[in-house]
Amino acid sequence: MNFSIILILFMLDVSNVYAIDSQTMGLTNINIPAVIMFIIFVSITLGITYWAAKKTRSASDFYTAGGSISGFQNGLAIAGDYMSAASFLGISGLVFASGFDGLIYSIGFLVGWPVILFLLAERLRNLGKYTFSDAVSFRLKELPIRSLAACGTLAVVILYLIAQMVGAGKLIQILFGLPYSVAVFIVGFLMICYVTFGGMLATTWVQTIKAVLLLFGATILAFAVLNKFDFSFNLLFTKAISSHHLGEAIMAPGGLISDPVSAISLGLALMFGTAGLPHILMRFFTVRNAKEARNSVFFATSFIGYFYILTFVIGFGAIVLLTNNDAFLDKFGNILGGNNMAAVHLSKAVGGDIFLGFISAVAFATILAVVSGLTLAGASAISHDLYASLFCGGEVQERKEVVVSRISTIILGVIAILLGILFEKQNVAYMVGLAFAIAASVNFPILFFSMYWSRLTTRGAFAGGAAGLLTAVLCVILGPIVWVDILGNTKAIFPYKYPALFSMSIAFITIIIISYLDKSTRAKKEIGAFDGQFVRAQTGVGAEGAVQHQI
Repeated sequence: MNFSIILILFMLDVSNVYAIDSQTMGLTNINIPAVIMFIIFVSITLGITYWAAKKTRSASDFYTAGGSISGFQNGLAIAGDYMSAASFLGISGLVFASGFDGLIYSIGFLVGWPVILFLLAERLRNLGKYTFSDAVSFRLKELPIRSLAACGTLAVVILYLIAQMVGAGKLIQILFGLPYSVAVFIVGFLMICYVTFGGMLATTWVQTIKAVLLLFGATILAFAVLNKFDFSFNLLFTKAISSHHLGEAIMAPGGLISDPVSAISLGLALMFGTAGLPHILMRFFTVRNAKEARNSVFFATSFIGYFYILTFVIGFGAIVLLTNNDAFLDKFGNILGGNNMAAVHLSKAVGGDIFLGFISAVAFATILAVVSGLTLAGASAISHDLYASLFCGGEVQERKEVVVSRISTIILGVIAILLGILFEKQNVAYMVGLAFAIAASVNFPILFFSMYWSRLTTRGAFAGGAAGLLTAVLCVILGPIVWVDILGNTKAIFPYKYPALFSMSIAFITIIIISYLDKSTRAKKEIGAFDGQFVRAQTGVGAEGAVQHQI
């Protein structure tokens, strides 16, 4: 298709120009196998987008692929959406740097899925239509709740998008020899194409293909590592201890986060933030019924759990095979491109340039799939929650809503490109952690109480969500990262890097107190409507149609 041809010609042209000037501009040599595999992946996915665009006619098609996705495929797509560059490159890099303690992120991520399985998945599918705001506002006043949910969604989406765009820019810059700004533009352009034209159907297939490629690539990489140690974990760990500068300390907890308060706070953010991520929650509306939603979580958890086992092996393999290998180290003895490139360098160490090209293309596909899901979630918050439900009072033609979604996608894509360039030097892992903290402090408390607590009122939900959001942002500004590292102050006012323990607690407490104090007529109606909501949540009666709010 035209998009594919244009993009390929653009990349080849830019690549030739910058390959000639690579020495003068300080750019790396182009990885030809990676470029070839990248072009193949892009061509296939753009072809899928063209096919999906012809099938995307209604708002339901755009937001949820018409509810036609099976539980297995949705689980695979969720895994593809969730196994981001932060997971593949970041966690393996953390294990490479800190050993056993690097798994704190993967454990925290994984524990969030049983929460979704047992508490949210089925009820969310039965109560909502396109977004989790539909479920939250089922018996609550739409204007304040949808506004707050949309703000929380956009905050999480933008922070997550920045992290992914920066990661993609750095990856393509190193591997393809392109300038950082050009790399970010390519990612943004492809993301806009997938979501604008193909909607959820195209996004689902991109995520599915990416998940298969990532699981396959990580499996081959892990088995190649284990093969060098006769498939003996004991031998692998023994070699890692002798190779790492920390020695036996890499097998003990506390190397990455030694402060128990920070450890608990980070764990809460990862666990409950997972259950509040808008682009993950949105995927439960793409299946036919609540049973398939439950199956989605089961398959997603299985794939993600298996993947995190692989990252553990990859990280320890990198310690042994890269630490003392001058081919992958700079003059100071640090790994080229930073710890996040450990998995990429390991692929070359065990499989040469061809396998390096494959893993590099997979890492890029990983980022592309995640940003597509994020952009769709952000666009749906603008078009469905704000425009259609609030500004138009639900009285809007589906065609106009889809048009607004596509315009929102383009705007979000442009913003993501600009912010990705602007935040080039920022800590990617920390920005992802902040996104999870906001999701855990705003989205999850409101969603949980709306489903399980009959006493919840609109005032309580709004006050608690707003308090959680403000507390999380304030703790970050006054914390060590911003107050000391960025603003240059000597001592942080708030001593901890991760705010979730405090912001979540404040959100939950505020919701409970304000709801109990609310004696208004509106509050009594909202409490009385819980029984009707409970029946809908358990049975799914009425879930096929539009969201029919209780009051």
